[in-house]
Amino acid sequence: MSDRKHIYEKMVKNRKIRRRSNCSLTKSTKETDTSTASSKDPTPLDDPADSDIHAALPESQTIGQGQRGFPDRVYLLASVIFQNNHLEKPAAHRLVNYGKDRGIPLPEVSDEEMQCTAYELAFNTFKYQELLENIMVHSRFYLTQPMPDDQMSLAVVILYDFQDRKFLPRKHKGKEEIIQEVRDVENYLLRFKTKLAASLACYRIKHHLLSIECILPESVKMKQERSKRLPLFTWVNTLKSSHDEVRHLLRSVGFSQVRSVEQLEGQTFCQDPHCGDILVFPAQRKAQLYSTKLLSDRKLIIQDKSCSLGPNAVCSVLPEEGDVLMVGCFSALTVSHIASLIAEKHKAHSNNQPKVCVCVSDRTEAQREELQQAVFTMDCKNVKLIPEVFQSLNGFDKRLKKVCVILLTPKCSVSAVSNPVEMILQENGDTNLLQDLSQGSIAQSKLEALVAQQRKDIDHALTFPRVSAVVYTTCSSYREENEEVVTGALEQAKTRSKEEGEPKQAHFRLNQSLFRSADHVDDPKKTEPFFVLEPSEHNNGCFLAVLMREPEPVAKEAPHEVLARANAKGILDRITCNPPSRKQHHGHTNRKTETDHACTSQPNISVSIQSKNQEIKGRNTALCVHQEFTNRQQSSQGKPKDLQLQALKNTKSSSFSSFKQETSTSSKSITPLYIPSSTTSITSLHPTAPFATPVVRPRRAQHKEVLKPVVLVLPPVHFPNVFPSQHVRKRFSPSFSNNRWRSRAQTLLLSRSSCGLSKDTMAKS
Repeated sequence: MSDRKHIYEKMVKNRKIRRRSNCSLTKSTKETDTSTASSKDPTPLDDPADSDIHAALPESQTIGQGQRGFPDRVYLLASVIFQNNHLEKPAAHRLVNYGKDRGIPLPEVSDEEMQCTAYELAFNTFKYQELLENIMVHSRFYLTQPMPDDQMSLAVVILYDFQDRKFLPRKHKGKEEIIQEVRDVENYLLRFKTKLAASLACYRIKHHLLSIECILPESVKMKQERSKRLPLFTWVNTLKSSHDEVRHLLRSVGFSQVRSVEQLEGQTFCQDPHCGDILVFPAQRKAQLYSTKLLSDRKLIIQDKSCSLGPNAVCSVLPEEGDVLMVGCFSALTVSHIASLIAEKHKAHSNNQPKVCVCVSDRTEAQREELQQAVFTMDCKNVKLIPEVFQSLNGFDKRLKKVCVILLTPKCSVSAVSNPVEMILQENGDTNLLQDLSQGSIAQSKLEALVAQQRKDIDHALTFPRVSAVVYTTCSSYREENEEVVTGALEQAKTRSKEEGEPKQAHFRLNQSLFRSADHVDDPKKTEPFFVLEPSEHNNGCFLAVLMREPEPVAKEAPHEVLARANAKGILDRITCNPPSRKQHHGHTNRKTETDHACTSQPNISVSIQSKNQEIKGRNTALCVHQEFTNRQQSSQGKPKDLQLQALKNTKSSSFSSFKQETSTSSKSITPLYIPSSTTSITSLHPTAPFATPVVRPRRAQHKEVLKPVVLVLPPVHFPNVFPSQHVRKRFSPSFSNNRWRSRAQTLLLSRSSCGLSKDTMAKS
């Protein structure tokens, strides 16, 4: 360091000698005399002595080496940005006073590139504010120049660019716009350029700085170095082209595809490992891409990868007939990206494609028109703008009745981005954060305000009843804006649903990450609920979380509820009992309503054999069949419909002997009545009235001789109306064959009662 100091002192001594020999003392006197300063714009000649100072400054000092200045409009816009957001120190430590004016409206700049340049210039001035103020004070520029305080912001902005181009004068273009205020401040600095350069050199020697970047915080220096190496991320607009067409055109102009970002060099490109529609190029190939007309024709769109992960996640969880609602900070490129992905996914349903609803309450009317025009240029026809504030919207809005997924990209600190100026301007971010980002950290008050708004937005998004997924993404490296916001919102939503008694499907859960991180690429089983992309030389950082609604719980219905629901739909209409005849219905009009309901919904037949004394005096029947099917029906109320149908079919197809074996297992519920009589006959069959208290008699002893009982079981099916009388006489005993007193109705009833008995059974009887 002593050698460098000796070289510097020798250069200053040689400069003084040359000035005396060249009689340039008059020029240096005018340089320090403020009373004779002219407001004109003379272009001073380069001082040959200054070449020694320029040679002493290393090349790493300059960011834009070879840059010969900007238009006047850029300096003016940058000065207003600096005036509104500069770091105001306490009065005791304040070196330069910039006035009290803040919140000055920005001058209009029609060119987007000029606007981006002005913000970059202001951002760099924020980084070196303390250094530039020391130079102005040490060179006595601040004390000797007759400039008002409100022009000092313009002076410090021009000073940064002045030292960036090694104090060389600016080259003016012929038809450039002239702003007199900018020219006056520039002339003042030009007259002091030697003292300003000497003050900068003294500051670097005092603080042992190889370059002015050494005074920056470590995080800011790292981001600044990464921003120079970031590759160029693009996505294919499938509304205007296809992936195959773009790749074919790139190969035709000399590009070749490689496997990974690490292999990008020269005329190469690769496919992004997380998003299949993203192509990555070296940063130096932007001009060559414009020559292919892929960028100008909107077939290939330049946009950072952190802005493309959200649209890809939305497209992955979007159902076939669902719309998307976008909320937060985003550009027309992000809207178009989602629209193109949805159109590609639902290409088969071109007549009914999902819509992209965009909440633009924070945009001016001019910005909304600009957004609509940009989307139209990209051939997006499924975009709809919502001018209302997001907090005033709800799931019952007719415009949002089909919204199933919400993409939430709130304003964040952009702390995980290496080039924050470009990201903020492109994605409609908060420019007030530039001063904090230039120092490597966000003020606690600003961070708390951002977190509060993020929580407010995500809490409201979880209240939409028809929304099945919420995609939350930021470009922040703070846990307060990422994991803590998401987990806090889930807990609050769960608590709210319990208090309001909402069902389980109102809950949300974290879905497994749709993108695998670099650490888990080889092991697909390792998944994390959050996707965090760490900033590096190959990409900016971002955070993404997908909140899915809990699936609707499956309702477990009781068997009788299933049967009732099936009967209401008409499924069991074909399995009903026969309606009673006119004679059978006579005398039974006071039947209980529950018996009528059971007869219409399920088979419920009760058979009794009454004595023949109703027709012929002296003849008594000795057999009565208990309500078998009534008890069987009551015991099978909990069985499903299929089991009941199978039981009925088995009853229909089985004979009496098989039924006797079947009923032996359920003898507890079926007990026949044994009544002695000399002669038995079957007179009529009809549903019996329900018994108040069923009469059950115990079985008689086996050694006692009793008449053989006959148990008749009628299946719940319809039978033919007429059977031949001969067939009936064959089925019963011969004693009935010559009885002419039997009427046709009795014969019919008799035939119905005996149709379910086998021949062996009738022979035994």
